[in-house]
Amino acid sequence: MRAWLRQHRHAFARALPRIGLLNALVIGIALALPAGGYALLESLRTVAGRLAVEPQISVFLDAKRTNADTLGAALRRDPRVTRVRFVPREQALRDLAAVQGMSELVAALGRNPLPDAFVVTASDDNLEGLAADLAKLPGVAQVQADALWARRLASLARLARTALWLLAGVLGAALIAITFNTIRLQILTQREEIEVSKLIGATDGFIRRPFYYAGLLQGLAGGALALVIVGASLALLNREVRLLAESYGSDFRFASPGRWDSLAFLLLAGLLGWLGAHLSVSRHLREIEPR
Repeated sequence: MRAWLRQHRHAFARALPRIGLLNALVIGIALALPAGGYALLESLRTVAGRLAVEPQISVFLDAKRTNADTLGAALRRDPRVTRVRFVPREQALRDLAAVQGMSELVAALGRNPLPDAFVVTASDDNLEGLAADLAKLPGVAQVQADALWARRLASLARLARTALWLLAGVLGAALIAITFNTIRLQILTQREEIEVSKLIGATDGFIRRPFYYAGLLQGLAGGALALVIVGASLALLNREVRLLAESYGSDFRFASPGRWDSLAFLLLAGLLGWLGAHLSVSRHLREIEPR
């Protein structure tokens, strides 16, 4: 066991000087793109998750509250409607006052300008058609499809997530290619040393081990640089986002990748670096035989 650990310490020590800082920087910049995109999408997902994406329509009534019961019964009879909720104007005003930064505005109004409304949840995907039909009912002043834009936002988020995975796949392949080429150059540079090692009885595992560590460490170094780049970029963005969010009474910030996400990202970067080294070693070491 001690001999095995000693061999690995020796291979690790030999691999450290082989880490190319320029290659690690290139890998870090490449990996920062999907890592930063993931952090941005996760931050926006927390906001989008609070939005209602059910097909909903707000039906605003005219000034005559006496029509509310009749209109509610007509809405519930529509087969396209799955749920109807009545929101009186007093409740709507209280909900508006509860929004951060709106209480002072509501207090200054003097009277309640909001109408009574029904919030209708629909089973029909054709919200525009249903909204047009509901607008023709007696007692309806205005109709608004509330969740249509939120559903479009969710679709855009799914599209962005798919594009992010494709980008991550392409840049992951680039990481493997960079490591492959780096290890290939190291093998060619140390060709005579490898031939001598084989002549004196060195095993393939002994020869391969430093190159595996070099690929692993290069991937880890690139991943660490990527996290530093993402953290610094998000800190700069949040300086401007903070001012914009405060103007809307919000405390929204772009969140940096968490501890476990960062650890998983580093492990993945190291694994890709190791894979690139493995492919390069498997291909080129077999071509070197002592003469």
